Amino acid sequence: MPAPDTTTRSVAVVTLGCTRNDVDSEELAGRLAAGGWTLVDDAAEADVAVVNTCGFVEQAKKDSIDSLLEVSTLKEHGRTQKVVAVGCLAERYGQTLADELPEADAVLGFDTYADMSTHLRTILDGGSVPSHVPSDRRKLLPLSPATRQVASADVALPGHSAPRARLGTGPWAPLKIASGCDRRCAFCAIPMFRGSFVSRRPTDVIEEARWLAAEGVRELFLVSENSTSYGKDLGDLGLMDALLPELADIEGIERVRVSYLQPAEVRPGLLDAMVAVPEVMPWFDLSFQHASAPLLRRMRRFGGTESFLGLIDDVRRRSPLAGIRSNVIVGFPGETEDEVDELAAFLTAARLDVVGVFGYSDEDGTEGELLPDKVAAEEIAERVARITDLVEELTAQRAEDRIGETVRVLVEEAAEAGDEGRDRGVVGRAEHQGPDVDGTTRVTGTSARVGETVVATVVGTEGIDLVAEPT
Repeated sequence: MPAPDTTTRSVAVVTLGCTRNDVDSEELAGRLAAGGWTLVDDAAEADVAVVNTCGFVEQAKKDSIDSLLEVSTLKEHGRTQKVVAVGCLAERYGQTLADELPEADAVLGFDTYADMSTHLRTILDGGSVPSHVPSDRRKLLPLSPATRQVASADVALPGHSAPRARLGTGPWAPLKIASGCDRRCAFCAIPMFRGSFVSRRPTDVIEEARWLAAEGVRELFLVSENSTSYGKDLGDLGLMDALLPELADIEGIERVRVSYLQPAEVRPGLLDAMVAVPEVMPWFDLSFQHASAPLLRRMRRFGGTESFLGLIDDVRRRSPLAGIRSNVIVGFPGETEDEVDELAAFLTAARLDVVGVFGYSDEDGTEGELLPDKVAAEEIAERVARITDLVEELTAQRAEDRIGETVRVLVEEAAEAGDEGRDRGVVGRAEHQGPDVDGTTRVTGTSARVGETVVATVVGTEGIDLVAEPT
């Protein structure tokens, strides 16, 4: 029997896409570190670069392919010997991606994550690992959510239960509470390559949260494909209500933030639970997607202008200063000019803090791909520009409405002593601002450190970003 390979080798994990992918990357990093690999930040300094791709929409897929090509050029000079594609794009297209992108030395699906260390050693030693063959992952688990927990033990669920190794040092971190999605939105392929919805058990979530707190994390960002479904496969749709105060009680945790709430599934009890715990941020990530009720039905979604404005009123009645963000899609097949007008009117009335605007694109295997009455690409671009311009104006106005508010800012960037940036103070996020894309707050006249919280008064704006002075 040959002796085990104990050679120390280095690996860099390059992450694209959403915060759920961030968790998957840290799970992979944890597995690889446990397998004897040295983790490095720079792909150019690694023996193997693992690119965790995104496969959600056309632009994300393009970005992933461009990144794979860019990282692959490192093999021409320097230390990097192999480049491996993993993540959603690899899971979704597998062998097809491998055939069309020979620059990648392997294209591996979710089922390989548990033994990634062995696979990478094989590839680095000149061997080959079969490329992933895609399938509809919804078929891997029972149709009934109530019977999934036992079956899910035999199915690879990225970021679901594996130990992590932090790849960042910031004061916040994503914490995955579930995997997959049971909804059948006509524009979305995520359920096919992420699978059916499976909640993580609260004990596992809390254990990981304690580990993150010990690593210096001050804000937990709860992520999933649909956080409003949390607990349904565990027999308790109110499980989130009980989980939130337990997470808030963990020593070192100052903030808990819940992402991706499906408007049609938001319960009054969940809203009550979120506002009842001071550590749970007054931030509501509501995935409206549109405002026209008939169009939303064609999208296989529910709601419309009236119900959505009612939900926003419910939120603001409980938490008047809450931040509310959303995403919308324009150009879905059959969308009329009147429906675009309705969307614009809804956004004007809603006074949202942040809105992501996306142009529809056909996604392989989705219902939308087969629908008639396609909107021309040029018209989609015009509608995107129209709604984007409106959103930029509305969200800037919403930011100005916050002048005079007292905010608590978690510092994420501190000016270095002696440079010109000191006059600019520190940069972080107020309670109503989510990570990465929801704007920031710059607090002048303070030298607070990263991870500290500064109480300040908003005195100005820069687009959706706020400027504040210490209180």
